[in-house]
Amino acid sequence: MAREQEQFSAEIENRGSENFGPNGGSFFVSVKVRQHLPDFLGSVNLKYVKLGYSYLISHRLYFLIVPVLIVLCSAEIGKLKDLFPNPKCELTDALFILGLLGFILYIFLDLAPRSTYLVDFACYRPPDELKISKEEFIELARNSGNFNDAAIDFHKRVLKSSGIGQETYMPRVVFRPDYTISLKDGREEAAMVMFGAINDLFRATKIRPKDIRILVVNCGVLNTTPSLSSMVINHFKLRPNIQSFNLGGMGCAAGIIAIDLAKDLLNAYPGTYALVVSTEAVCYTWYKGNDLDMLLSNCFFRMGAAAMLLSSSRLDRWRAKYELKQLVRTHKGMDERSFESIHLKEDAKGTQGVSVSKDVVEVGGHALKANITTLGPLVLPVSEQFHFLTNLLFRKKKTNYKPYIPDYKLAFEHVCVLATSNKVLDEIQKNLELTEEYMEASRKTLERFGNTSSSSVWYELAYLEATSKIKRGDRVWQLAFGSGFKCNSVVWKALNNVGRPKQNPWLDEDKDECL
Repeated sequence: MAREQEQFSAEIENRGSENFGPNGGSFFVSVKVRQHLPDFLGSVNLKYVKLGYSYLISHRLYFLIVPVLIVLCSAEIGKLKDLFPNPKCELTDALFILGLLGFILYIFLDLAPRSTYLVDFACYRPPDELKISKEEFIELARNSGNFNDAAIDFHKRVLKSSGIGQETYMPRVVFRPDYTISLKDGREEAAMVMFGAINDLFRATKIRPKDIRILVVNCGVLNTTPSLSSMVINHFKLRPNIQSFNLGGMGCAAGIIAIDLAKDLLNAYPGTYALVVSTEAVCYTWYKGNDLDMLLSNCFFRMGAAAMLLSSSRLDRWRAKYELKQLVRTHKGMDERSFESIHLKEDAKGTQGVSVSKDVVEVGGHALKANITTLGPLVLPVSEQFHFLTNLLFRKKKTNYKPYIPDYKLAFEHVCVLATSNKVLDEIQKNLELTEEYMEASRKTLERFGNTSSSSVWYELAYLEATSKIKRGDRVWQLAFGSGFKCNSVVWKALNNVGRPKQNPWLDEDKDECL
């Protein structure tokens, strides 16, 4: 714990130097103990519990209507039999009944929400010449002349305990002494990773670009004109009536938001395909100043992108890998500390960078607590919900009553937590009481690819596929955080045993083994 505090305390409390007064020119750093995730059951907000059950009821409403309709039809059929006892009317009655049942079936299928299927996905692995070790990172940062000794030392300490390995990918352009953020560099990086992921997806699914009716692209910091989605349309020559959307400024949680938007659009345009692309431009988040609270993004963000092909067509169920079961989004932007915890800003010299507040772990914990409290009723077994609710009621009466933490391991076979840092993963594992097996995909992704922002949870799912861990019926929970502050969850169910795919960022194509 002392090591973790040493890593994070100085950077978040750096106050810079005073320009005026008797202490002018002096450098100040105040050190405080960093707050951890809050007690998840210390103050459970019942409104999130109610929200979860309201989602549960609304999702089941259509299926509750069917038995009622069947009973009503049976009663009407009985009346018809009494009114028409003549055997000559049997054929007419039968045709009428079949027509009525067909009409009811049509209405049910038309009104019932369509399932959303994940046909396949692909994650981009940059070329080997962009690999960078931690030692090379420090050496290039020092040689660039953009950082003072305190900033270099901060980079060292964060990288040492970050959980990031020696083979992540970064654009070398950011280490140039004269580097300044430019749209040209941002577009080139975005084009490399996005087009690479989409090409891999098209090869795997045999889908033609003109088959795509819906396109959703998300990137946190880089927002260009024309948009990134327009870049994709232009490069792949997509159809002229495509429904195109570009999401920006939503941070690492935007990938699940993009899935949610695509799901709604697929309901509006049934029988079509939706392409979702999640990425971040590292060269646009790079900070070459010396404010310690703005250097964290340099240490964690790495190149990457993921492309997902979704469909709501019932005919695609046979070849789809997963079915979307639940999606819950939580936004804490109404709270001032949450809103300001992660934001893009300029330092005193006008240098742009991503600032991370000292409160980010605490506000992230509150967002996580609200999100899983809403998700619980949708995914937990009835026994776990009963224990949780009874415990919650008894704790209202007895202050010394031991809190009961629902066992989320009973709801999912696999968990993909956004690969942010070792500290965040440790805190989530401890609070949710997850085993190392559940955290393996997240930790391996952080080590091999670093924090690729919104695409991170897809590299984790790719790891589970590369290691042949996905079996038919398995439930996968993807959990992501982002600025705002947001916490989003999506739950997938495997429709078949997912074997080792031919194209996977974790597989060495020459040796056919997992990296």
